Amino acid sequence: MASVTDIGLESAPKRTAPQDLHRLKVVEARHPWRVAGTIFAAAVILITLHSVFTNERWGWPVFAEYFFSAPVLSGLGRTLMLTGIAAVIGFILGGLLAFARVSKSPLLSGLSWGYIWLLRSIPLIVLLLVLNNLGYLYASINLGVPFTDILWAQFDTVQTLSPFAVAIIGLSLNQAAFSSEIIRGGILSVDQGQHEAAAALGLSSWRQAVHIVLPQAMRAILPSGFNEIIGLAKATSIVYVLALPELFYTVQVIYRRNLEVIPLLMVATVWYLVIMVVLSGFQYLVEQYYSRGAKREALPPLVDRFFRAIGSKAPDAAPAAPVSVVADRKPLAGFESGRIGGEVSIHGVNKSFGALKVLDKIDLTVHSGEVVAIIGPSGAGKSTLLRTINHLERVDAGIVAIDGELIGYERRADTLYELKEPAIRRRRAGVGMVFQNFNLFPHLTALENVIEAPVSVAGVPKDEALAQGRDLLARVGLADKTDAYPRHLSGGQQQRVAIARALALRPKVLLFDEPTSALDPELVGEVLDVIKELAKSGTTLVIVTHEIGFAREVADRIVFMENGRILEIAPPERLFSAPSHSRTREFLAKVL
Repeated sequence: MASVTDIGLESAPKRTAPQDLHRLKVVEARHPWRVAGTIFAAAVILITLHSVFTNERWGWPVFAEYFFSAPVLSGLGRTLMLTGIAAVIGFILGGLLAFARVSKSPLLSGLSWGYIWLLRSIPLIVLLLVLNNLGYLYASINLGVPFTDILWAQFDTVQTLSPFAVAIIGLSLNQAAFSSEIIRGGILSVDQGQHEAAAALGLSSWRQAVHIVLPQAMRAILPSGFNEIIGLAKATSIVYVLALPELFYTVQVIYRRNLEVIPLLMVATVWYLVIMVVLSGFQYLVEQYYSRGAKREALPPLVDRFFRAIGSKAPDAAPAAPVSVVADRKPLAGFESGRIGGEVSIHGVNKSFGALKVLDKIDLTVHSGEVVAIIGPSGAGKSTLLRTINHLERVDAGIVAIDGELIGYERRADTLYELKEPAIRRRRAGVGMVFQNFNLFPHLTALENVIEAPVSVAGVPKDEALAQGRDLLARVGLADKTDAYPRHLSGGQQQRVAIARALALRPKVLLFDEPTSALDPELVGEVLDVIKELAKSGTTLVIVTHEIGFAREVADRIVFMENGRILEIAPPERLFSAPSHSRTREFLAKVL
């Protein structure tokens, strides 16, 4: 038979021993086009700089003479003042308009939409000229009670609206229209689960908006928002129509006198560049600050030092490798045996989403201290039923009560009156909820997640809440994760933080929506241990789960649902050994 060399092929090279690989020389891949692009860019920069600095017609001596001159600095100060005041007022008003746009009041939302539509349609120069001539339309500005003769104060319009006031008002009104849409976009970018988690904890609408939604929305708001502020700094040049001596108008006055147009325009250009550089640097710092919890790495040292200098706590680096403390976990604080849980009564509950009926005549009573697991195929209505208990979903018909008290309504004689949101939040605080996707607040550490509701809802002093929060985290095996952000935690760790957060208000009823679905098998046991402790404490537990073994082990009774109806309720030993409904038997035959 012919050898390898006989048929024109070289023999295979000898394999290099793994221990000899470190002796090999590494040659990096070459990128000639990348080098060519770099050379081209450098050439363009050098040619441009040489052209600018060697051409005498740019008038650099004149530029140097006027760059720090008193009139230019005065105009610069006025530009900065206009930018700062208009940006603050514009974004505050824009925030109010954004929240009005997403409000449930059609009239308020329509008014906000109309303002935004009108102000975005009118050119800024037209708005400034109209405001400057407002005295022609209204000779005086009256403060009093509309549609009556009651008058508290009266001001002459022309004297009150100076050019500076007109510029501030015009720039602010115009800025508000554009910033409102940026803020609204940021609000809409926050996951709906964050709103639901905040509502389930009983946080006030103001607390939800300012402490939960806006910090997360800021990551979407900041890039476009700072673009608007930089644009506003340049847009202040348009107030020259009011003869207001800001930076551009001042430069115009000077070059009309000495005819040195280009040098003076370069003075304005460089100062605008300086403003842009400062704002861009500040934007970087603020964006880095609001990225806490969204990145695995710590803040850059410069940003860390900056926020420590101004007294803010910079986010910590990603935590070290986990240290297991599960074995040393003690019984959960505040959940000693003998605690009285709440009784959940559900009668005749119906719920539809459009034409789809999700819950159909549901009747269920969960006794005080009982553990009830709800099982069934996907789409059976299990999670929707769970959400009706704490009024995250409003039922179409029927009632849901905790210890005889309706969460969303107040009974007077034979009539139910729907409660306002503050009253609903107060009643909801007694019903804790652990979500399938955890819904931890990503910009807060594990400890901050746990203490949020006790401090803002229950009014617990912060020092006391911190001590209780650390204790709760230790008792769910996370003593070493108090300063970690949710992104720094595994799914199982996040779920245990969510359980600790739900326990922080010491609720009478705890709702679990698929508590083990996101966990690996090893961590399922840890969560089971926590739930078993809660079951022994007397807290009422309602658990939606697909984990049949989990339901069998922890539940006192099991509810089987399908197509929005309860088909069977029985203790685990009877339901799994001798189910009475044929559909239950079919389901268990497939999953067991």
